[in-house]
Amino acid sequence: MNVLRKVLIGLLIILLLVTGGFVFWGLTPSPPMPEALAAMQRDSALSVSRPSSWYEFKPAGSSPDTGFIFYPGGHVDARAYAPLARELARNGYLVILPPMPLNLAVLAPNTAGKVIAAHPEVRRWVLGGHSLGGAMAANFVRNHPGKITGLALLASYPAASDDLSSVNVKSISIYATQDGLATAEKIAASRALLPSDTRWVEIIGGNHAEFGWYGNQPGDKPASISREEQQRQVVSALTDFLTSLKESP
Repeated sequence: MNVLRKVLIGLLIILLLVTGGFVFWGLTPSPPMPEALAAMQRDSALSVSRPSSWYEFKPAGSSPDTGFIFYPGGHVDARAYAPLARELARNGYLVILPPMPLNLAVLAPNTAGKVIAAHPEVRRWVLGGHSLGGAMAANFVRNHPGKITGLALLASYPAASDDLSSVNVKSISIYATQDGLATAEKIAASRALLPSDTRWVEIIGGNHAEFGWYGNQPGDKPASISREEQQRQVVSALTDFLTSLKESP
């Protein structure tokens, strides 16, 4: 009995250490770069607030009828996507950045539902995300038909269990040629999981980490274009996509 008790105590200690290590890892994500923190500031043309458990970027003095919810990449502080959110909001959209539990969207894939419920004035919603965040956005679209008008994937693709090929949703997939994680091969393999009219946007010379502002990322390849240039192309592609949704009947 003493031996069994020691074994059980040992297993409990190991479990606690593993759990504690995972929680500590989750609570210490890739931090936002100074440029991202600067983008969190409001000004006369843009409102930046946190009315609930998420950050909201909104053009001052307007009531956008299109909202864009963006799930952050795995183990990345949501604020690392503030420059992207800011630029899209300046173009006339309500943009939501929701921090995730332990900085992992897989732990709260249904966050978009809470955001939508909090904004009944918004007529159409677009849901997007980077890397793991994009996969969880696709999961939400699959499980909540009719809730989302558009899906935007950045260096991301749906899981095989979230086949969206026959789902009534407009979609865009933006990927980079130097991405060492969501490689061009993986993106190509995901085509069958998305609607046939999906927009495919290739960023030549871009990589995985430059979709956000959180520095470099293990396993990624060096980019041959600047982060600013990659962001410019992403903002342009997303703005065109959002505009097309507003113009659709």
